Amino acid sequence: MHERILGIETSCDETAAAVVQDGRTVLSNVVHSQVALHARWRGVVPEVASRSHTERILPIVEAALRQAEVAPGDLDAVAVTHRPGMVGCLLVGLAAAKALCWRFSLPLLGVDHVQAHVHTGFLADPDLPLPALALVASGGHTALYLVHAPGRTERLGTTRDDAAGEALDKGAALLGLPYPGGPAIERAAVGGDPRAVALPRTLLGPDSLDFSFSGLKTALLYTLQPQGSPPPAGPPTGQRLQDLAAAYQEAVVDVLVAKLRRASERHPVRSLCIGGGVARNLRLRERLASDPQLAALHLVLPDPALCADNAAMVASLGATLRRQGLAAELDLDAIATPQSGGKAKVRP
Repeated sequence: MHERILGIETSCDETAAAVVQDGRTVLSNVVHSQVALHARWRGVVPEVASRSHTERILPIVEAALRQAEVAPGDLDAVAVTHRPGMVGCLLVGLAAAKALCWRFSLPLLGVDHVQAHVHTGFLADPDLPLPALALVASGGHTALYLVHAPGRTERLGTTRDDAAGEALDKGAALLGLPYPGGPAIERAAVGGDPRAVALPRTLLGPDSLDFSFSGLKTALLYTLQPQGSPPPAGPPTGQRLQDLAAAYQEAVVDVLVAKLRRASERHPVRSLCIGGGVARNLRLRERLASDPQLAALHLVLPDPALCADNAAMVASLGATLRRQGLAAELDLDAIATPQSGGKAKVRP
């Protein structure tokens, strides 16, 4: 008898639902992105995002069930993101999940969004050799984790200021590129020379596994407009734009790779997996695959669709929670902040 879990994800600006079988087989994975909705503001507006979730959540859940050829009564549980994220957005997904659980007498599984990104490695490769090193890099989070087992992780480092995706968004705005910034910079960097412009790599000392990207953003600002000089007539164009985009992207990737190398030297890991929106970046994937130290590990680079916010990762981690007997009550609340502390067991 197969276990089928419905996952629901509404932590930010993607309305997503998916059905995953036995924790590893994706039967459906439906995502509605609000990128076009928020592009005018160059960032996610919480009130607009939650309103869109309210309008989309039921059709998205229905589409996920239909594509999986599963009726609500055939489900074994509903897993939903309840932390971290924008509270108004999280509440929409929680309300839908609780309604389904109440109506069909299903267990409710509360999932941590960041830990779901970590768990993507198991969804992409169920036989992931352990212990593993996991990088989560997105617009809201950048952190390194040591993965001891499914659902049992230890945070090794996190960002002290901007997340990697946030830095890419801000860099794109300075370069006059559209939102979201990561894909825009990646496109603009094609044909550019990453060594043409000198930009800093902030590593925070020889032993730190934390990240910092705010200085890089400031360096790009002063490269475009040196202190004491008048504002430029307009954003860079042509080869200058290509070189700046390539140099900025390379600086972000350099820091991510350097921290992964440090972590792999310090901990006897057997594999490396990545997740989060920035994990879709082709230059990052190239660098990981070509780095002698990191490529010697069992490298898991999930399908880009599994790296962006999605509900398949939520349902898959939900299967682990169910096996551990960690069902939540129907009064499960939305929590805006990520799980704190050095060691994190995934619990509702």
